[in-house]
Amino acid sequence: MANFLLIYHGGSTPTDPAEVDQAMAEWTAWFGRLGGAVVDGGNPVGAVRTVAADGSVTDGAPDPATGYSILAAPDLAGAVALASGCPLLAHGGRVEVAETIPM
Repeated sequence: MANFLLIYHGGSTPTDPAEVDQAMAEWTAWFGRLGGAVVDGGNPVGAVRTVAADGSVTDGAPDPATGYSILAAPDLAGAVALASGCPLLAHGGRVEVAETIPM
């Protein structure tokens, strides 16, 4: 088994309390279906700044992350299959899946 970083991009952010509750229920149900594959459920992320090689810093990023999770799977294909059930996908978001390399 390897660990895979799921990097969330985009998606809508609910503001209505009922929509927030619904979104939380969707994420809780998805994590429940994933079971032991969830290494770190992660969190949403906030403000973004990008540091360039020349030392300059800009606000934001071309495609900023909106959150992350870490899952265990036998291989990249398995991790992608797990990510395909992510609730963010139903709300206009995307999930980037990257294998972490133990050092």
